[in-house]
Amino acid sequence: MTAPAMVAEFDDVAGWTADAVEQLGHRHAIPAACRGSADPAALAWLAEACELGPGATLLDVGAGVGGPAAWAAQRFGVQPILLEPMPTAGRAAARLFGLPVITADGRRIPLRTGSVDAAWCLGVLCTVEDKAAVLREIHRVLRPGAPLGLLAVVAEGPLTALPVPEGNHFPTRPQLADLLAGTGFRLVEQVRPAGRTPRSWSRRAARVTALVTAQHRTEPAHALAARQGERFTHLFATGRIATWLVHARKEDT
Repeated sequence: MTAPAMVAEFDDVAGWTADAVEQLGHRHAIPAACRGSADPAALAWLAEACELGPGATLLDVGAGVGGPAAWAAQRFGVQPILLEPMPTAGRAAARLFGLPVITADGRRIPLRTGSVDAAWCLGVLCTVEDKAAVLREIHRVLRPGAPLGLLAVVAEGPLTALPVPEGNHFPTRPQLADLLAGTGFRLVEQVRPAGRTPRSWSRRAARVTALVTAQHRTEPAHALAARQGERFTHLFATGRIATWLVHARKEDT
């Protein structure tokens, strides 16, 4: 069963985000829909590492409101397929970007074997307990030699004495490398995000967040999502978790 705080964070807030974007204007859509998953510099690194190009099918596993997939379609001409288990988030992505959304769990991807040119999974693996099952399914649907891009939140220090965001299970970097190798992927490169988010991007995302807060601050789901965010902020600030960009490839079979 999905933790209530995760439903609030990834489903309730997703619907509110789409509502706010529609009120503020579509220029706010991609920055707001990327909140918590990626910024332009990280997305550009992953897109270049995975050699995305026009017409390629890109499977976004745990796509949320669809901002990163919409960015990749706009900048690199890919044809995104969004996989998202939270129904409100999927509907929000369809509303904002008109992209195809499959409402399904990453452990059971309803696509043909070897049918996808590239995949990415951004800020999602830490929310999944059975990470190997998700990676095996991604491996199955990718064509031989196809790339996988990850934005992975990993544990950099002990977490036992600290409040961890509900429903999150952070791997260490060695554990993540073992998971990739054990599910048929070759780790090509990994880097820490180094770019700064442009002020124009941050400003638009902040406007959406402010409107969502103004309209929903009294609702229990908003308080649950805010608590999740506060716990993430504390863990990042104390160096207990960190974000890494990972480029891997499906081993030929």
